[in-house]
Amino acid sequence: MPTWFCSREWFCHVGKFDEGGKGVPEDLLFFYEHIRKGGGVFRVDQCLLQYRYHPQAATHSVLEGTIWNHRVRFLEDRALKHWTSFTIWNAGKQGRKLYRSLSPANQKKVVAFCDVDENKIAKGFYTYQESKERPKPQIPIQHFRDATPPFIICVKLDLTGGGFEENLATLDLKEGLDYHHFN
Repeated sequence: MPTWFCSREWFCHVGKFDEGGKGVPEDLLFFYEHIRKGGGVFRVDQCLLQYRYHPQAATHSVLEGTIWNHRVRFLEDRALKHWTSFTIWNAGKQGRKLYRSLSPANQKKVVAFCDVDENKIAKGFYTYQESKERPKPQIPIQHFRDATPPFIICVKLDLTGGGFEENLATLDLKEGLDYHHFN
């Protein structure tokens, strides 16, 4: 479970938690404001604390969809508004969900999905059936080696025995410039 901390001075600069009530992911919203105001993040690879969960914990009142929507809006604001086009790395469930969640303007920037699954690649394209557009948008599905950066990566790290990470490393890309993780 990732967590983070900051000084009281920075906390006051960012501006307290949104206490909007039950179901508000105040820690996530505070974190996004921290980033917007120029705050940094440093990784510490050791356990510094333990969480205790109980049935009445406020965290259980935050819906998964609420967090997803905030994450997508943050991605659009921080990265996608600067890109004229991009590729979604994952033609599976998570990649397609991200595509469907994007604003119409950002959906139009998606030039392709990329994947390693030969069955998905052989299909050739993803058709956005829920679209009101006629004809329905069809987004090509390519092998990752044939895809064009920048990428939004919708693949969880450490799930493929290092295979995904090796594939990404072969492209010699720079995180934050050529790709962003959305997993």
